Amino acid sequence: MPSRRTITGLTAWAALGLVAGADAPAREATAPVLNATRAALKAEGTVRVVCFGDSVTGLYYHTGGRRTYTDMLGIALRTAYPGADVSTINAGISGNTTRDALARIDRDVLSHKPTLVTVMFGLNDMTRVPLEDYRANLIEIVNRCRAAGAEVLLCTPNNVITTPERPVERLLTFCDEVRACGRRLDVPVCDVYAALESRREHDPLAWRLGMSDQIHPNMNGHQRIAEAIARAITGAAVKLADVPLPSPLLPTVAARLKAGQPIRVLAMPPMNDLLAPAFLAEAPDANLKVTTWPTAGKTLPDLEQDAKTRVRPLAPDLVVLAIPRASKASTQESFIYSYAWTMNWSLSFGESRWDCVVVHPSVFAADPSSAADDDLVRRLVRAQDLPLIDRPPGDDRPAAEILRAWFHQPPWQSE
Repeated sequence: MPSRRTITGLTAWAALGLVAGADAPAREATAPVLNATRAALKAEGTVRVVCFGDSVTGLYYHTGGRRTYTDMLGIALRTAYPGADVSTINAGISGNTTRDALARIDRDVLSHKPTLVTVMFGLNDMTRVPLEDYRANLIEIVNRCRAAGAEVLLCTPNNVITTPERPVERLLTFCDEVRACGRRLDVPVCDVYAALESRREHDPLAWRLGMSDQIHPNMNGHQRIAEAIARAITGAAVKLADVPLPSPLLPTVAARLKAGQPIRVLAMPPMNDLLAPAFLAEAPDANLKVTTWPTAGKTLPDLEQDAKTRVRPLAPDLVVLAIPRASKASTQESFIYSYAWTMNWSLSFGESRWDCVVVHPSVFAADPSSAADDDLVRRLVRAQDLPLIDRPPGDDRPAAEILRAWFHQPPWQSE
Protein backbone atom coordinates (compact mmCIF):
# COMPACT_ATOMS: atom_id res chain seq x y z
CA MET A 1 0.00 0.00 0.00
CA PRO A 2 1.35 3.50 -0.82
CA SER A 3 2.55 5.57 2.10
CA ARG A 4 0.56 8.52 3.41
CA ARG A 5 3.34 10.69 2.04
CA THR A 6 2.74 9.38 -1.50
CA ILE A 7 -1.05 9.61 -1.32
CA THR A 8 -1.09 13.11 0.18
CA GLY A 9 1.55 14.56 -2.11
CA LEU A 10 0.67 13.05 -5.47
CA THR A 11 -3.08 13.47 -5.03
CA ALA A 12 -2.57 17.20 -4.54
CA TRP A 13 -0.08 17.29 -7.41
CA ALA A 14 -2.50 15.50 -9.78
CA ALA A 15 -5.27 17.84 -8.73
CA LEU A 16 -3.47 20.62 -10.56
CA GLY A 17 -2.88 18.53 -13.65
CA LEU A 18 0.84 18.38 -12.94
CA VAL A 19 1.15 14.61 -13.20
CA ALA A 20 1.01 13.10 -16.66
CA GLY A 21 -2.13 11.10 -17.31
CA ALA A 22 -5.12 10.82 -19.58
CA ASP A 23 -7.30 12.98 -17.36
CA ALA A 24 -4.68 15.61 -16.44
CA PRO A 25 -6.18 18.35 -18.68
CA ALA A 26 -9.60 17.83 -17.08
CA ARG A 27 -8.09 18.10 -13.61
CA GLU A 28 -6.24 21.29 -14.53
CA ALA A 29 -9.40 22.83 -15.95
CA THR A 30 -11.08 22.64 -12.52
CA ALA A 31 -8.12 24.03 -10.56
CA PRO A 32 -7.41 27.73 -9.99
CA VAL A 33 -5.41 29.22 -12.87
CA LEU A 34 -3.16 32.29 -13.01
CA ASN A 35 -5.24 33.95 -15.69
CA ALA A 36 -3.63 37.40 -15.67
CA THR A 37 -0.09 36.04 -15.72
CA ARG A 38 -0.84 33.58 -18.50
CA ALA A 39 -2.59 36.27 -20.51
CA ALA A 40 0.38 38.62 -20.19
CA LEU A 41 2.79 35.88 -21.25
CA LYS A 42 0.68 34.95 -24.27
CA ALA A 43 0.31 38.60 -25.25
CA GLU A 44 4.11 39.02 -25.06
CA GLY A 45 3.64 41.61 -22.36
CA THR A 46 5.64 42.46 -19.25
CA VAL A 47 5.62 39.85 -16.50
CA ARG A 48 7.38 40.45 -13.21
CA VAL A 49 7.61 37.47 -10.87
CA VAL A 50 8.80 37.78 -7.28
CA CYS A 51 9.86 34.52 -5.61
CA PHE A 52 9.22 34.94 -1.89
CA GLY A 53 10.79 32.45 0.50
CA ASP A 54 13.56 31.36 2.85
CA SER A 55 17.07 30.01 2.20
CA VAL A 56 15.80 27.50 -0.37
CA THR A 57 14.69 30.48 -2.42
CA GLY A 58 17.57 32.80 -1.55
CA LEU A 59 20.99 32.90 -3.17
CA TYR A 60 23.40 30.80 -1.10
CA TYR A 61 26.17 28.25 -1.45
CA HIS A 62 23.68 25.39 -1.92
CA THR A 63 23.43 26.22 -5.60
CA GLY A 64 26.92 27.60 -6.20
CA GLY A 65 26.15 31.17 -5.10
CA ARG A 66 25.32 32.55 -8.56
CA ARG A 67 21.73 31.57 -9.33
CA THR A 68 18.71 29.71 -7.92
CA TYR A 69 15.35 28.39 -9.02
CA THR A 70 14.28 32.03 -9.42
CA ASP A 71 16.75 32.40 -12.30
CA MET A 72 15.82 28.98 -13.69
CA LEU A 73 12.16 29.98 -13.61
CA GLY A 74 12.97 33.04 -15.71
CA ILE A 75 14.74 30.84 -18.24
CA ALA A 76 11.77 28.46 -18.33
CA LEU A 77 9.20 31.23 -18.83
CA ARG A 78 11.27 32.92 -21.55
CA THR A 79 11.69 29.54 -23.25
CA ALA A 80 7.93 28.97 -23.24
CA TYR A 81 7.14 32.57 -24.25
CA PRO A 82 10.21 34.04 -25.99
CA GLY A 83 8.38 37.23 -26.90
CA ALA A 84 7.37 38.12 -23.36
CA ASP A 85 9.31 40.59 -21.22
CA VAL A 86 9.91 38.36 -18.19
CA SER A 87 11.85 39.34 -15.09
CA THR A 88 12.22 37.27 -11.93
CA ILE A 89 13.19 38.74 -8.57
CA ASN A 90 14.62 36.73 -5.68
CA ALA A 91 13.09 37.62 -2.31
CA GLY A 92 14.45 34.70 -0.29
CA ILE A 93 16.29 35.13 3.02
CA SER A 94 17.93 32.39 5.07
CA GLY A 95 16.17 31.42 8.28
CA ASN A 96 12.94 33.25 7.47
CA THR A 97 9.49 32.12 8.52
CA THR A 98 6.12 33.46 7.42
CA ARG A 99 6.36 35.86 10.39
CA ASP A 100 9.53 37.35 8.95
CA ALA A 101 7.90 37.37 5.53
CA LEU A 102 5.07 39.62 6.68
CA ALA A 103 7.54 42.02 8.29
CA ARG A 104 9.33 42.58 4.96
CA ILE A 105 6.66 41.97 2.34
CA ASP A 106 6.22 45.65 1.44
CA ARG A 107 9.94 46.28 0.98
CA ASP A 108 11.02 43.03 -0.64
CA VAL A 109 7.94 42.02 -2.62
CA LEU A 110 5.21 44.58 -3.19
CA SER A 111 7.63 47.43 -3.95
CA HIS A 112 8.49 45.59 -7.18
CA LYS A 113 4.84 45.80 -8.34
CA PRO A 114 4.80 42.13 -9.28
CA THR A 115 2.50 40.45 -11.74
CA LEU A 116 2.87 37.25 -9.74
CA VAL A 117 4.26 36.30 -6.34
CA THR A 118 5.34 32.72 -5.67
CA VAL A 119 5.29 31.92 -1.96
CA MET A 120 7.35 29.05 -0.51
CA PHE A 121 7.86 28.96 3.27
CA GLY A 122 7.61 26.19 5.82
CA LEU A 123 10.98 24.57 6.50
CA ASN A 124 11.70 27.12 9.22
CA ASP A 125 8.08 27.61 10.28
CA MET A 126 7.85 23.92 11.15
CA THR A 127 10.60 24.38 13.75
CA ARG A 128 9.22 27.43 15.59
CA VAL A 129 5.84 28.66 14.26
CA PRO A 130 2.61 26.98 15.42
CA LEU A 131 0.57 25.52 12.58
CA GLU A 132 -2.37 27.84 13.21
CA ASP A 133 -0.05 30.88 13.00
CA TYR A 134 1.47 29.52 9.80
CA ARG A 135 -2.05 29.25 8.36
CA ALA A 136 -2.95 32.81 9.37
CA ASN A 137 0.34 34.16 8.00
CA LEU A 138 -0.14 32.46 4.63
CA ILE A 139 -3.64 33.92 4.38
CA GLU A 140 -2.31 37.38 5.22
CA ILE A 141 0.48 37.08 2.63
CA VAL A 142 -2.04 36.10 -0.05
CA ASN A 143 -4.40 38.91 0.88
CA ARG A 144 -1.62 41.52 0.90
CA CYS A 145 -0.39 40.44 -2.52
CA ARG A 146 -3.88 40.39 -4.02
CA ALA A 147 -4.66 43.81 -2.57
CA ALA A 148 -1.57 45.11 -4.38
CA GLY A 149 -2.85 43.69 -7.68
CA ALA A 150 -0.59 40.63 -7.86
CA GLU A 151 -1.59 37.04 -8.48
CA VAL A 152 -0.25 34.44 -6.05
CA LEU A 153 1.08 30.91 -6.46
CA LEU A 154 1.45 29.02 -3.19
CA CYS A 155 4.19 26.38 -3.15
CA THR A 156 4.66 23.52 -0.72
CA PRO A 157 8.21 23.28 0.69
CA ASN A 158 10.61 20.80 -0.87
CA ASN A 159 10.98 17.35 0.64
CA VAL A 160 13.91 16.64 2.95
CA ILE A 161 16.10 14.00 4.53
CA THR A 162 14.35 13.58 7.86
CA THR A 163 16.16 14.91 10.94
CA PRO A 164 15.06 15.31 14.58
CA GLU A 165 14.50 19.03 13.96
CA ARG A 166 12.60 18.50 10.71
CA PRO A 167 10.87 15.12 10.70
CA VAL A 168 9.02 14.34 7.49
CA GLU A 169 5.81 13.67 9.40
CA ARG A 170 5.69 17.25 10.71
CA LEU A 171 6.68 18.69 7.34
CA LEU A 172 3.71 16.89 5.80
CA THR A 173 1.31 18.76 8.09
CA PHE A 174 2.71 22.07 6.85
CA CYS A 175 2.45 20.94 3.24
CA ASP A 176 -1.16 19.94 3.87
CA GLU A 177 -1.80 23.42 5.26
CA VAL A 178 -0.46 25.04 2.07
CA ARG A 179 -2.82 22.88 0.00
CA ALA A 180 -5.72 23.69 2.32
CA CYS A 181 -5.00 27.43 2.04
CA GLY A 182 -5.02 27.10 -1.73
CA ARG A 183 -8.47 25.51 -1.63
CA ARG A 184 -9.79 27.97 0.95
CA LEU A 185 -8.57 31.06 -0.90
CA ASP A 186 -9.01 29.74 -4.46
CA VAL A 187 -5.26 30.15 -5.05
CA PRO A 188 -3.23 27.82 -7.30
CA VAL A 189 -0.79 25.54 -5.49
CA CYS A 190 2.43 24.18 -6.94
CA ASP A 191 3.13 21.01 -5.00
CA VAL A 192 6.92 21.13 -4.98
CA TYR A 193 7.04 18.55 -2.21
CA ALA A 194 5.09 16.02 -4.28
CA ALA A 195 7.12 16.64 -7.43
CA LEU A 196 10.39 15.97 -5.64
CA GLU A 197 8.92 13.12 -3.61
CA SER A 198 7.86 11.43 -6.83
CA ARG A 199 11.42 11.68 -8.05
CA ARG A 200 12.75 10.20 -4.80
CA GLU A 201 10.39 7.24 -5.06
CA HIS A 202 11.23 6.53 -8.71
CA ASP A 203 15.00 7.15 -8.52
CA PRO A 204 16.32 7.60 -4.96
CA LEU A 205 19.92 8.22 -6.05
CA ALA A 206 18.95 10.88 -8.60
CA TRP A 207 16.87 12.61 -5.92
CA ARG A 208 19.72 12.39 -3.38
CA LEU A 209 22.10 13.95 -5.89
CA GLY A 210 19.71 16.88 -6.11
CA MET A 211 20.23 17.73 -2.42
CA SER A 212 23.06 19.90 -1.12
CA ASP A 213 22.37 18.81 2.45
CA GLN A 214 19.47 17.38 4.46
CA ILE A 215 17.07 20.22 3.64
CA HIS A 216 18.50 22.36 0.83
CA PRO A 217 18.33 21.32 -2.82
CA ASN A 218 21.36 22.07 -4.98
CA MET A 219 21.04 23.46 -8.51
CA ASN A 220 19.86 20.11 -9.80
CA GLY A 221 17.02 20.24 -7.29
CA HIS A 222 16.37 23.91 -8.05
CA GLN A 223 15.95 23.09 -11.72
CA ARG A 224 13.26 20.59 -10.75
CA ILE A 225 11.57 23.20 -8.57
CA ALA A 226 11.65 25.73 -11.40
CA GLU A 227 10.21 23.20 -13.84
CA ALA A 228 7.33 22.51 -11.45
CA ILE A 229 6.61 26.21 -10.84
CA ALA A 230 6.85 27.03 -14.56
CA ARG A 231 4.33 24.31 -15.33
CA ALA A 232 1.99 25.56 -12.60
CA ILE A 233 2.20 29.05 -14.13
CA THR A 234 1.90 28.18 -17.80
CA GLY A 235 0.32 24.73 -17.92
CA ALA A 236 3.19 23.59 -20.15
CA ALA A 237 6.31 21.52 -19.44
CA VAL A 238 9.77 23.05 -19.88
CA LYS A 239 12.94 21.04 -19.22
CA LEU A 240 15.98 22.76 -17.69
CA ALA A 241 18.52 19.95 -17.33
CA ASP A 242 20.63 21.19 -20.26
CA VAL A 243 20.88 24.85 -19.19
CA PRO A 244 24.62 25.70 -19.39
CA LEU A 245 26.70 27.07 -16.56
CA PRO A 246 26.61 30.86 -16.09
CA SER A 247 29.20 32.81 -18.05
CA PRO A 248 31.96 33.64 -17.37
CA LEU A 249 32.87 30.53 -15.42
CA LEU A 250 35.26 32.48 -13.18
CA PRO A 251 33.74 35.96 -12.65
CA THR A 252 35.90 36.94 -9.66
CA VAL A 253 39.06 36.04 -11.56
CA ALA A 254 37.74 38.04 -14.52
CA ALA A 255 37.19 41.15 -12.38
CA ARG A 256 40.61 40.96 -10.74
CA LEU A 257 42.38 40.38 -14.05
CA LYS A 258 40.63 43.42 -15.51
CA ALA A 259 41.64 45.53 -12.52
CA GLY A 260 45.23 44.28 -12.59
CA GLN A 261 44.89 42.88 -9.07
CA PRO A 262 46.65 39.78 -7.71
CA ILE A 263 44.65 36.56 -7.69
CA ARG A 264 44.85 34.57 -4.47
CA VAL A 265 44.44 30.87 -5.21
CA LEU A 266 43.85 27.98 -2.81
CA ALA A 267 44.63 24.76 -4.70
CA MET A 268 44.84 21.08 -3.88
CA PRO A 269 47.83 19.13 -5.26
CA PRO A 270 48.87 18.66 -7.97
CA MET A 271 46.97 21.77 -9.13
CA ASN A 272 49.12 23.92 -6.85
CA ASP A 273 51.94 23.26 -9.35
CA LEU A 274 50.00 22.68 -12.58
CA LEU A 275 47.64 25.66 -12.44
CA ALA A 276 50.08 28.50 -13.07
CA PRO A 277 51.56 27.28 -16.39
CA ALA A 278 48.10 26.65 -17.91
CA PHE A 279 46.69 29.91 -16.54
CA LEU A 280 49.63 32.12 -17.47
CA ALA A 281 49.73 30.78 -21.02
CA GLU A 282 46.45 32.67 -21.59
CA ALA A 283 46.98 35.55 -19.13
CA PRO A 284 50.76 36.11 -18.98
CA ASP A 285 50.44 39.31 -16.95
CA ALA A 286 48.40 37.69 -14.18
CA ASN A 287 49.80 37.77 -10.67
CA LEU A 288 48.92 34.42 -9.09
CA LYS A 289 49.55 33.83 -5.41
CA VAL A 290 49.01 30.11 -4.83
CA THR A 291 48.48 28.53 -1.42
CA THR A 292 48.60 24.73 -1.21
CA TRP A 293 45.71 22.82 0.36
CA PRO A 294 47.30 19.50 1.46
CA THR A 295 45.32 16.31 0.78
CA ALA A 296 47.83 13.48 1.35
CA GLY A 297 46.57 10.81 3.72
CA LYS A 298 43.17 12.46 4.23
CA THR A 299 39.81 10.76 3.84
CA LEU A 300 36.93 12.52 2.13
CA PRO A 301 35.31 13.34 5.51
CA ASP A 302 38.69 14.76 6.57
CA LEU A 303 38.70 17.07 3.56
CA GLU A 304 35.11 18.10 4.32
CA GLN A 305 36.15 19.21 7.82
CA ASP A 306 39.29 20.81 6.40
CA ALA A 307 37.19 22.85 3.98
CA LYS A 308 34.97 24.00 6.84
CA THR A 309 37.87 25.54 8.76
CA ARG A 310 40.16 26.55 5.90
CA VAL A 311 38.33 28.26 3.04
CA ARG A 312 35.95 30.91 4.33
CA PRO A 313 38.42 32.40 6.83
CA LEU A 314 40.96 32.69 3.98
CA ALA A 315 38.41 34.13 1.49
CA PRO A 316 40.58 33.49 -1.58
CA ASP A 317 39.74 34.61 -5.10
CA LEU A 318 39.83 31.12 -6.55
CA VAL A 319 39.50 27.66 -4.96
CA VAL A 320 40.70 24.68 -6.99
CA LEU A 321 39.38 21.37 -5.69
CA ALA A 322 41.30 18.31 -6.88
CA ILE A 323 40.04 15.66 -4.50
CA PRO A 324 42.18 12.55 -5.06
CA ARG A 325 40.72 9.09 -5.60
CA ALA A 326 42.64 7.98 -2.52
CA SER A 327 40.39 10.17 -0.36
CA LYS A 328 37.71 7.57 0.33
CA ALA A 329 34.47 7.43 2.29
CA SER A 330 32.96 4.44 4.06
CA THR A 331 29.66 4.34 2.14
CA GLN A 332 28.11 5.88 -0.94
CA GLU A 333 25.98 8.15 1.26
CA SER A 334 29.08 9.28 3.16
CA PHE A 335 30.82 9.95 -0.17
CA ILE A 336 27.91 12.05 -1.45
CA TYR A 337 27.53 13.93 1.83
CA SER A 338 31.21 14.74 2.29
CA TYR A 339 31.86 15.60 -1.36
CA ALA A 340 28.87 17.96 -1.40
CA TRP A 341 29.93 19.61 1.85
CA THR A 342 33.53 19.97 0.67
CA MET A 343 32.13 22.00 -2.23
CA ASN A 344 29.68 23.85 0.04
CA TRP A 345 32.39 24.92 2.49
CA SER A 346 34.58 25.97 -0.45
CA LEU A 347 32.04 28.66 -1.37
CA SER A 348 31.06 31.87 0.41
CA PHE A 349 27.85 31.66 2.44
CA GLY A 350 25.67 33.91 0.32
CA GLU A 351 26.18 35.41 -3.11
CA SER A 352 29.45 34.22 -4.62
CA ARG A 353 32.44 36.28 -3.47
CA TRP A 354 35.10 34.01 -5.00
CA ASP A 355 35.33 31.37 -7.69
CA CYS A 356 35.54 27.62 -7.32
CA VAL A 357 36.46 25.02 -9.92
CA VAL A 358 36.66 21.25 -9.51
CA VAL A 359 39.25 19.11 -11.28
CA HIS A 360 38.15 15.54 -11.93
CA PRO A 361 40.63 12.87 -10.76
CA SER A 362 40.71 11.37 -14.26
CA VAL A 363 42.64 14.45 -15.40
CA PHE A 364 45.64 13.15 -13.50
CA ALA A 365 45.13 9.44 -14.21
CA ALA A 366 42.41 7.65 -16.15
CA ASP A 367 41.23 4.61 -14.17
CA PRO A 368 38.46 2.42 -15.68
CA SER A 369 38.09 0.57 -12.38
CA SER A 370 36.87 3.81 -10.76
CA ALA A 371 34.14 4.46 -13.34
CA ALA A 372 31.26 4.44 -10.84
CA ASP A 373 32.84 6.95 -8.45
CA ASP A 374 34.10 9.01 -11.38
CA ASP A 375 30.56 9.37 -12.73
CA LEU A 376 29.28 10.20 -9.25
CA VAL A 377 31.79 13.05 -9.01
CA ARG A 378 30.63 14.44 -12.36
CA ARG A 379 27.01 14.37 -11.28
CA LEU A 380 27.75 16.00 -7.93
CA VAL A 381 29.76 18.85 -9.45
CA ARG A 382 27.18 19.52 -12.17
CA ALA A 383 24.42 19.51 -9.54
CA GLN A 384 26.33 22.15 -7.56
CA ASP A 385 26.49 24.40 -10.66
CA LEU A 386 30.29 24.54 -10.56
CA PRO A 387 32.74 24.26 -13.49
CA LEU A 388 34.48 20.90 -13.86
CA ILE A 389 37.80 20.26 -15.59
CA ASP A 390 37.50 16.71 -16.90
CA ARG A 391 39.29 14.23 -19.17
CA PRO A 392 37.24 13.64 -22.34
CA PRO A 393 36.47 9.96 -23.09
CA GLY A 394 39.34 8.24 -24.89
CA ASP A 395 41.70 11.19 -24.34
CA ASP A 396 45.19 10.04 -23.31
CA ARG A 397 46.90 13.43 -23.15
CA PRO A 398 48.99 14.35 -20.09
CA ALA A 399 47.25 16.38 -17.41
CA ALA A 400 49.16 19.54 -18.33
CA GLU A 401 47.80 19.42 -21.88
CA ILE A 402 44.21 18.90 -20.71
CA LEU A 403 44.54 21.89 -18.41
CA ARG A 404 46.08 24.01 -21.14
CA ALA A 405 43.17 23.13 -23.43
CA TRP A 406 40.62 24.06 -20.73
CA PHE A 407 42.24 27.44 -20.18
CA HIS A 408 42.65 28.05 -23.91
CA GLN A 409 39.02 29.21 -24.02
CA PRO A 410 39.60 31.54 -21.05
CA PRO A 411 37.04 30.76 -18.34
CA TRP A 412 37.21 34.39 -17.23
CA GLN A 413 35.75 35.63 -20.53
CA SER A 414 32.02 35.72 -21.25
CA GLU A 415 30.76 33.65 -24.13
